[in-house]
Amino acid sequence: MSLDSRTSQPLLRQVSHLKVLSRLLGHELNVQSNSRTVTLSREEVLEVQTTLDLFIEEAGRRLGQGSLSDSVRMTEPTVVSARN
Repeated sequence: MSLDSRTSQPLLRQVSHLKVLSRLLGHELNVQSNSRTVTLSREEVLEVQTTLDLFIEEAGRRLGQGSLSDSVRMTEPTVVSARN
């Protein structure tokens, strides 16, 4: 295994989680294609959040920052309701 291969494998493994997440969201869009809005269950939203949190934590470790989620939480923008 070359150095590039060894260093890229962990990143590819982490990106695979995001690929799964993207496919799941794409599936929901296709299933609900007749509607202007997309409805996700609380469980589905928690799964999306967990997947993203795991990716953020792993990225933070790879960057040597320990827990990246703490710094992300401190700089998160204020969430506002969607305009209908």
